[in-house]
Amino acid sequence: MKKNDEIILNITDYTVEGSGVGKYEGMAVFVPLTATGDTARVKILKVKKAYAFGKLIETTKKSNCRTENDCSAFSRCGGCAFRHISYEAELKAKELRAYETVKRIGGVDLKPQPIIFDKENRYRNKAQYPISQEGKVGFFATHSHRIIPCGDCLLQPEVFKDITEKIEKWIEYYKISIYNEEEHKGLLRHIFIRLAEATGEIMVALVINGESLPFDRELILALKNTVGEKVKSIQININTRDTNVIMGEKCVTLYGTDYITDILCGVKIRLSPLSFYQVNRVMAEKLYLKVAEYGEVENKTVLDLYCGAGTIGLSLARKAKKVIGVEIVPEAIKDAKFNAKANNIENAEFYCDDATSFAEKTSLKPDVVIVDPPRKGLTAELIQTITEKYSPERVVYVSCDVGTFARDIKKFGEKGYRLAEYTPADLFPKTAHCENIAKLIKE
Repeated sequence: MKKNDEIILNITDYTVEGSGVGKYEGMAVFVPLTATGDTARVKILKVKKAYAFGKLIETTKKSNCRTENDCSAFSRCGGCAFRHISYEAELKAKELRAYETVKRIGGVDLKPQPIIFDKENRYRNKAQYPISQEGKVGFFATHSHRIIPCGDCLLQPEVFKDITEKIEKWIEYYKISIYNEEEHKGLLRHIFIRLAEATGEIMVALVINGESLPFDRELILALKNTVGEKVKSIQININTRDTNVIMGEKCVTLYGTDYITDILCGVKIRLSPLSFYQVNRVMAEKLYLKVAEYGEVENKTVLDLYCGAGTIGLSLARKAKKVIGVEIVPEAIKDAKFNAKANNIENAEFYCDDATSFAEKTSLKPDVVIVDPPRKGLTAELIQTITEKYSPERVVYVSCDVGTFARDIKKFGEKGYRLAEYTPADLFPKTAHCENIAKLIKE
């Protein structure tokens, strides 16, 4: 098999990115936009030593799980991976991915509990939109900074479309310059929108390569006329660095308050443009309930590592004896402390520190340890500290990457912590991402 060959391929599985997978002459071939059960004619684009990448030319036999695509930007926008198959098939694929990865990498042959899920569209409460040089709002194409106009993205609330359309008209009418990342010139870089679903409050922030925004009064009036009293905060975020990082460190409020307020598991949460917050609120509540179930935190001392803005710990605090949260991002810890005070939660403490460093130097003896690390998972040093120094009754592991999750499950097993149960949670429908929550019991 070589580049530009055309082959007939039976699709039997999905990759972690959501591409279909088939075997040809013993070699795995990865093909986007295909579905398990498809027979497809595929053009080979690249051949490596053990695998190849292909492009779908024609589906000669369609899978039973295929469905009609409902988005004109699908296959061009880098957001969704699964708009071409039914949601039922997507959930089964994510369950199977969790089981196979935990078995292959983690060395544990244990089937997951049924996947937790909710609605498949309109679930995101936050969006960050890049802007083309023509002033059109959209999303980046896959593995690219080419901007694909998306109109009404089905993952976002409908009101986000109304807001972006109004901003597009404001850009055009007042000839607002758009940031060019190659030349590091131009003003407007991104549009940030956040919705607090429980209260209906909306925040809009414009990320700019400068210190002020021209015609800001006109923009405020336009957004108020579009959204009404629901828009509680309009801000600029200043990012003058030559970087791909979307948000800068400084925000200036142009209208309304510095933050909006949502309610998660009965806890009021203050949200600024820089706050970390789960983008799927309904599913975050379901995930946190599963964490509480697995942790059995009643009258226990709970250590919450990688706590973000403290949302998991605060959701448990009224049951727990004490909650200690640790997060390296100063803004997140500031939000966590504010949220604890605003909710009259006095048994929660939050520290700004690296999780591994904090664990090594503290003398705490928690009954339960909760970890919610980034995609790279836990360090070997942190696993050793948790299992040998803390030696809690149980560990609850919340993961956004099933590969590093399975790797760490194996390490915990070697330290005497058995994987008792785990549950996939689909916080990101139509994408290839899936969370997993695990209960690890000290043997």
